[in-house]
Amino acid sequence: MKKIALTGGGTAGHITPNLALIPELKKRGFDIIYIGSSNGMEKEIAERRNIPFFGITADKLRRYIDVKNLLMPANVIKGIREATKILKENKVDVIFSKGGFVAVPVVIAAASLRIPVISHEADFTPGLANKIAAPLSKIVCCNFEETVKLLGKKGVFTGCPIRKELLSGNKKKGIEFLSFEEKKPILFVTGGSLGSKYINDLVRNNIKEILKNFNIVHSCGKGKLDKNINLEGYKQFELLTTELPDIFAATDLVISRAGANVIFELLALKKPNLLIPLSTKASRGDQILNANSFMKKNYSVVLLEEDQDKNPELFFKKLRELENRKDEMLNAMKTSTEINAINNICDLIEKEAL
Repeated sequence: MKKIALTGGGTAGHITPNLALIPELKKRGFDIIYIGSSNGMEKEIAERRNIPFFGITADKLRRYIDVKNLLMPANVIKGIREATKILKENKVDVIFSKGGFVAVPVVIAAASLRIPVISHEADFTPGLANKIAAPLSKIVCCNFEETVKLLGKKGVFTGCPIRKELLSGNKKKGIEFLSFEEKKPILFVTGGSLGSKYINDLVRNNIKEILKNFNIVHSCGKGKLDKNINLEGYKQFELLTTELPDIFAATDLVISRAGANVIFELLALKKPNLLIPLSTKASRGDQILNANSFMKKNYSVVLLEEDQDKNPELFFKKLRELENRKDEMLNAMKTSTEINAINNICDLIEKEAL
C-alpha cells in the first residue's frame, strides 16, 4: 500500500480540494495522512474524516509591517525539521500539496528526502507558497488553462477537484431546512470559510431592499453573526457543513468572494453568481484575476470593492444584472468544458508514487 501525505491549510480553500481527493485515493488503495498547522482548521477537518493528522510549526509572510515577520524564518526552519521527521517515520511515498503557508515546510522537507511532490495552484496566477513549491515539485496542477503558461513544463491543466457530496444535494431538503415562509428566489451569500466583513456589511446595510425580491441565506463566518437582525426571509449561519449541499441545491443565485475553489464549485453546481473579489488593498489581486476570467466566460457578474465604494448604487445595479442574465449565464455554464480534476490528479499521484 502506497502512503500519501496531503498538506495545505490556513483557509478552507487550501483544505477542501484535498478532501475531494480522499475517497478516490482510498479507492485506489492509498494510505493517507494529513500534515498541517498544529492550530489550523485543517486539524479538525482531517480528524473528522478519520485521517491521521500531524501538526507542524508554520508561519506566513505578512504583507504589512509586523514584528512577527522577524520570527518567520525560524518557524519555517522548525517546521521543516518537524515535517522531515514525520515523513521519515511514516515512510511517505508521495506528497500532494494544496498550498498555503503550512505546505512550504512540508514541500521543502519532501524535496530533501527525494519524495515526489505534486502541487496544486488554484488561482489564475501562482501565490507565494506555490512560487516556492513549484521548483521543488514534479508537477504543478492548475485550475486555469492560462496558469499553465506561467509554470513552464511543470504546469498541467487538471481542473479543480470538487467534493462529490457537494454535487449530490437535495433541493427539497434544502427548502425544508431553511423553512422560509414566503416563496421567493433564494440568494445565497458567502464570504468564504472565514467570512467577509465587506460582503456582510454590504448585504446587511441593504437587507430590507434585497428582501423585497429574495430570501437570503447568509454564511457569514465564525463570530460574525448579527443577532440584532431578526427579519423574515433572512437566515444567517457562521458556517454551513453537512447542510451545504442541500442549501446549494435550493439556491437560485449566489453572492460570493472569488476564491478559486468556490468559483469552480459554483460552476460545477451551475449557480449564476455575483463575485465581489478581495481588493488589492487586502490581497495580491488574485481574486480579481479569477473573477475577470469567469466574467469573460459569462459565468459571473463582477463587482469591485473600489467601484462600489465610489458608487453605493452599483451593488443593486449588479444584482439586477445578475437577475436579468441568470438564464444566459446558466446556459454558458452548461456548455462549459471545465473539468472536475479528481481522476486527473489521482492518475498523476499514482504515476509519481510508483
